[in-house]
Amino acid sequence: MDVKEVEDKMKKAIEATRNNFNSIRTGRASASLLDRITVEYYGVPTALKSLATVSTPDAMTLLIQPFDRSSAKGIEKAIAESDLGLTPNNDSGSIRLNIPPLTQERRKSLVKLAQGLTEDGRIAIRNIRRDAIDGLRRDKSLSEDQVRDTQATVQKLTDKYIEQVDKLAAEKEKDIMSV
Repeated sequence: MDVKEVEDKMKKAIEATRNNFNSIRTGRASASLLDRITVEYYGVPTALKSLATVSTPDAMTLLIQPFDRSSAKGIEKAIAESDLGLTPNNDSGSIRLNIPPLTQERRKSLVKLAQGLTEDGRIAIRNIRRDAIDGLRRDKSLSEDQVRDTQATVQKLTDKYIEQVDKLAAEKEKDIMSV
């Protein structure tokens, strides 16, 4: 595995962490809150965004309009069973989610969730580093100096991307805790 490939994988890990952070709710309505929701649709787990359009008519409301009205009950059930803590309201085929203001206790639990996702991002980056270094050590065509130099480069990339994960985490924590 060359250094460019390692960097590409680390960028993808950062993007995955960012997407995970987007699914944590803050005090405002955001369609990305529902990104992780899967709905049982004709016996197949299906992403919510494949079954409906999600819009934000105002800062505290999400409006879900299913493409197939028969899927509304399944969407309601999936949202009610999710870890979002939201209660769906069905009004004639469309589903409204009112986003209540967060309590201090809920904010703290969301910060803990964000910290867990941060650690997952760090672990993903460290696993990429480990795989790259193992690959270097097995590559018999490289001299010891080349291996050492490449390991140092990979470590610098690891430090850089872990720092980016930490910055994303700090931003998300600030966003969650701001009233």
